[in-house]
Amino acid sequence: MQDLLYFFQQLINGLTIGSAYALIAIGYTMVYGIIGMINFAHGEVYMIGAYTALIAITGLTAFGIAWLPLVLIVALICAVIVSSSMGWAVERVAYRPVRGRHRLIPLISAIGMSIFLQNYVHLAQGSRNIGFPALMDGGFQFGSADSFQMSLSYMQITIFITTLICMTLLSLFISRSRIGRACRAVSQDLRMANLLGIDTNRIISATFVIGASLAAVAGLLLGMYYGSVDPLFGFIAGLKAFTAAVLGGIGSIPGAMLGGLILGVAESMTSGYLSGEYKDVVSFSLLILILLFKPTGLLGKPEVEKI
Repeated sequence: MQDLLYFFQQLINGLTIGSAYALIAIGYTMVYGIIGMINFAHGEVYMIGAYTALIAITGLTAFGIAWLPLVLIVALICAVIVSSSMGWAVERVAYRPVRGRHRLIPLISAIGMSIFLQNYVHLAQGSRNIGFPALMDGGFQFGSADSFQMSLSYMQITIFITTLICMTLLSLFISRSRIGRACRAVSQDLRMANLLGIDTNRIISATFVIGASLAAVAGLLLGMYYGSVDPLFGFIAGLKAFTAAVLGGIGSIPGAMLGGLILGVAESMTSGYLSGEYKDVVSFSLLILILLFKPTGLLGKPEVEKI
C-alpha cells in the first residue's frame, strides 16, 4: 500500500509539471505549424510572464489587497497582457523582417532575441532568485500518518483545472472561430491562404500572441508552484517544453499536450525512484528513442512538400 501511494504521488507530481510544460509547448508547436520555424525566445516570454505576475501580486499586497481570487485574476491579466505584447513584438522584430529567407537566419534572430530578453530581465530585476509568495497552502492527505502519506495540494489541483480549461478553450477557438479556421488554412498553405484574401501577417501575429498568452498562464502557475523566479527561469522550462513539443509531434497541438505530460511523468518517476540528477538524462533518452522509431513524434504527421 505504501509503495502504491508513493507511485501515485510521483504520478501526480509528474502530471503537474507536465501540464505546465504542455501549456508552454503549444507556443512552439503553433508557430512551427504556421510558419515552419522554432520560436527560441518563447521560454523568455514565459519567464517575463512569471515576473509580471510576481510584480502584480507584490503591488496588490502592498496596497493591502489580499483577497485571493482578485489577486490571482489581476496577476493573470497583467501577465497575459505583457507576455502577449512581448510575443507580438518578437514576431515583428525577430521574425517578420527575415521571413522567407534561409531558415538559419530566423533561427539566429530568435536566439538573439532570447539572449536580449534574458539579459534585459537580468539587468532590470537582478540575477538572484526572487521568492514567489505562497498564496495557496494546504491540500488533501491520503494514507496513514504513521507511514507515507500521499498529498494532493490545492496548487496542483489549480494547475490541473487551469490547464484543462485553457486546452478546451484553445481547441474550441481553433476549430470554431474565424481566426482559428484561418490559422488552419495558413498552416496548410501560407501562399494559397494569402491569395485567397487571408491576412497572413495578422494570423501569424495572432499565433505568437496566443502562444505567449498560454506561456504567461504557465509562468504564473509554475512561479507559484516552485516558489521563486530568476532570469534563467524560462530557459530550462522552454527547453523542456520544446522537447515535449518534438516528443508529441512538432506542429500538433494534441501532440504538445501529450508530450508535456509524458515528459513531466518521466522526470518525476526518475527523480522519485532513481535520482533527480538523472531526470534530464532519462527524458532526453526517451525523446531520442521515440524519434528513432517515429521521427515525426507520437502524434506528428510526415511533412508533405508543396510543389
